[in-house]
Amino acid sequence: MAERPAASEAARVAMIGAGTMGAGIAQVALEGGWRVALHDAVPGATDRAIDLIRQGLTRRAEKAGRADPARSATDALLALDVRPSVARAVEGAHLAIEAIVEDLEIKRRLFADLDDAARPDAILATNTSALSVSRIAEAVRRPERVVGLHFFNPAPVLPLVEVVAGRASAPWAVERAAGIVDGWGKTAIRVADAPGFIVNRVNRPFTLEPLRLLRAGATTIEAIDEAIVSAGFPMGPFALMDLIGIDVNLAAARGLFEASGRPPRFRPSPIQEELVAAGKLGRKSGEGFYRYVDGKATGPAQRFIDRDGRGIGAQPGPSSIAERVVLAIVNEAYRAVGEGVASEPDIDRAMQLGANHPFGPFEWARRTGVHEVTVMLDALSDEDADTFRPALPLLREAKAGL
Repeated sequence: MAERPAASEAARVAMIGAGTMGAGIAQVALEGGWRVALHDAVPGATDRAIDLIRQGLTRRAEKAGRADPARSATDALLALDVRPSVARAVEGAHLAIEAIVEDLEIKRRLFADLDDAARPDAILATNTSALSVSRIAEAVRRPERVVGLHFFNPAPVLPLVEVVAGRASAPWAVERAAGIVDGWGKTAIRVADAPGFIVNRVNRPFTLEPLRLLRAGATTIEAIDEAIVSAGFPMGPFALMDLIGIDVNLAAARGLFEASGRPPRFRPSPIQEELVAAGKLGRKSGEGFYRYVDGKATGPAQRFIDRDGRGIGAQPGPSSIAERVVLAIVNEAYRAVGEGVASEPDIDRAMQLGANHPFGPFEWARRTGVHEVTVMLDALSDEDADTFRPALPLLREAKAGL
């Protein structure tokens, strides 16, 4: 079992990858009192990362009411060193985290290098949001020390970190990684190594189901967003996709679809494919589902009507739109529990912390009534059996409650 840093020994993390996510994680570690060794193979990346970290630390110091926020940020950055190579970055580190390109073979090559250079008791962590931690760990001699630490963007702001146990991950590595994350002020939630982990899987219907409704000509962009916000969500799905980038959301959808074995319920929407091909990526390009002027939405970019001829039935009202989306999320959550991805309380908490939902899916199901949920899902399953056919754990719970 790996030892924790001795009281006299400064805790050190090697951060490999200095993009937006790497910079954010480095800031979190600095604020948690750790020394950070930062490396990126791209020229200029570490300079840009330090600028981002400085800005982030200054904002946090301002919010904390520090007398001299800029000086506070400068002092914190004294614990950060830029290293010229992976081997130098990981030298003496108790934890190494990579946040490089989402390419399995590139990550595997990096982990082989980390394994060669890291101290024997160091934990090696990947920040992947879509790739298999187990497959990455196959590249190292001691896969038991490899875990996933999936931070959410922006890492300094969002509290959730999914701590992913690969097939070979040792319990001590998972628990120690979770303890480090908790010590940095984050909420660590343990999850099995499965496609999408918790949030990227269970929350996928939040965008895919509205896209299906839109493609079928059942309703409009504005009506769907308004219905979802009225149900207590902070933002509608189309406004959200525009905010994070339609290309980014599409890439996540494609990754989950392929990693899950291409189930119909996870099939990416042709609407997103068309928008990305046209360069309409959301706020960052000035147009996506909405048009933007000076960063503010001025109205929907276009109308999407009956693209595939699939029947949806009567025009859904606001409550039925929101209900349909929530039902799809609840059903996926029950599937995930049935597959041993995570516990019900952890999924509920992850969806609230990582996806900013007003309630957890299991909380909603029990409040609504599990039997009633199965009835509502059955009513929709003729239209889309793969999405709405009640999951077996849900059916078992409903039967046990009768």
